[in-house]
Amino acid sequence: PPCAGAAAPRCPAPSWGWRGDGPGLGSPLACCPQPSPLCSASAASKLEVSMPAVVEVAFGDTARIECNFSIPGNGSYTSINWFYVNRPPQPGEAVADYKGRLSVDEGNVLSISRVTVQDARTIVCQVGAGGHGAGENRTELRVYKIPEAPEITASRGGISVLSRDIPQPCAPEGPLPRPAVAWEQPLSPLAEVKIPETVTRESSWLYTVSSSLFAFVTREDRNSVYHCTVHYWLRGQRRSVESRPVNVTVFYPARHVTLQVLPSPALVKEGDDVKLVCEADGNPAPVFSFYKRESWLSHDLTSLADTNSGVLNLQDVKKNSSGLYKCQTLDLDDMGQLEKDVELVVNYIEGVNVEMEPPSPLSEGANVKLSCNADSPVALDFQWRDAKGRKVAEGKQLLLNNLTFETSSNFSCKVTAHSVPGLEKSKQVAVAVEGKPRIVSISSPLYVRQDEVVNLTCKAIAFPRPSVQWNINGTAHEYVENQHISSNLTVRVDHDLLRAGAMCRVTNALGASEKHIQLLDHKTPESKGVIIVAIIICILVVAVLGSVIYFLHKKGKIPCGRAGKQDIARNTSI
Repeated sequence: PPCAGAAAPRCPAPSWGWRGDGPGLGSPLACCPQPSPLCSASAASKLEVSMPAVVEVAFGDTARIECNFSIPGNGSYTSINWFYVNRPPQPGEAVADYKGRLSVDEGNVLSISRVTVQDARTIVCQVGAGGHGAGENRTELRVYKIPEAPEITASRGGISVLSRDIPQPCAPEGPLPRPAVAWEQPLSPLAEVKIPETVTRESSWLYTVSSSLFAFVTREDRNSVYHCTVHYWLRGQRRSVESRPVNVTVFYPARHVTLQVLPSPALVKEGDDVKLVCEADGNPAPVFSFYKRESWLSHDLTSLADTNSGVLNLQDVKKNSSGLYKCQTLDLDDMGQLEKDVELVVNYIEGVNVEMEPPSPLSEGANVKLSCNADSPVALDFQWRDAKGRKVAEGKQLLLNNLTFETSSNFSCKVTAHSVPGLEKSKQVAVAVEGKPRIVSISSPLYVRQDEVVNLTCKAIAFPRPSVQWNINGTAHEYVENQHISSNLTVRVDHDLLRAGAMCRVTNALGASEKHIQLLDHKTPESKGVIIVAIIICILVVAVLGSVIYFLHKKGKIPCGRAGKQDIARNTSI
């Protein structure tokens, strides 16, 4: 049907659009031929229509296209027609279906809801103004969809340096327009790199782009991080979105192998637990084997080792554990072998010996020299200690002069290696001084009472060990410590014991010694005390009496004295 409000001019190759009569969207839309802008050029000088050159809208959103116009003399329009310009259809492209998606508001704004890819066309707004003619303008509607962050997938099984494939597809989904994919990889500029790309257009006419990176890898790529970037245009600006970074597991054969002793080889001593740790710089780790060279043969120790971790544990090592140990690696990919050896030295102290000159037994007053010797692969220090653990001297020799029974003791030579902490050994020697017994202590004198039970004590020192005899009967208990002997005799005091006392006799193979224990009656000291008190009292009485006589004489109370003086005077005067 003819368009309302304006006669359709004759124009070649018409496009088709939708028309609305009156302000807003009036009666149901009808399809009519779209006039070309050249056909309405004569009216453009009277009626001006303005529209944005480009409107960009996100896929699925609502597109709003404004149509503004000015009519000379503030005239009114008679019709507003909307058209879209056909473009060459893409193979398999569906025809845009605007049913239920178009609306025009009072501000002459065309709204297209739920925009699809097929809506990306040129939209024409044609305004009719009666006598002022008709005018039109057009807007290019562009539909875009921001790509999602691309997913990058690294090979789960890892890649060998013998392979040329880094299977890392980078796949951004759903972008529009078609994006560009770029790889950021730290490969050498000389590396041969191939990046094939696959583009798929979905039924929704959105693009799915898959880009894969193929290249040789080297052991230097083991710590490399890869990511891909998707570049796209939006509103005239170039934008991008990146994938998460990924690391590729690179498999490569070992080039170097190391073998070390833990703890430090210089600190290993007998009794230690030692680890031999073999490490290789390949990935995955190769298979480890251990050997010990003995003479011209190699003894296989692999059964004692952890072949996966490369650790050989040696428990409680001895002197004969020293030797040359070898670690051998086998790469299962290229069957390459590497080996490394290390010398294990187990430090030790052996043959600790103490010599005495002259040899024991020794006599009191003699001199003796103790000499200590030991064997070790490291420098040794010597120290002498007595039976109580006190240090008495340093060096290989200990000189003891003028020996006595008190000198008799156990001396120890302690041998240490300061360069190997904890490496030490000791040797003990007994220095025995011989002689006849010497009684050093008795319980005498001892004050006792008749029928009292008392303990008599006799202590002596001697070597060889002596015996103690008492000349009285009683219950005896002996205590021996080193060269000292102590005997306690429990007896009841009677008249004979109180009178004669007791005799302690100590004897050994070299002689005998004896001492007498005197028992005193406890009453004797009491009598002496009474006599002393009586004498003191008498002295006090005499002193008081003399004082009284002197006082009376001075007072003239003693007449006999005066009469004597008068008689003398009288006789003198005759």
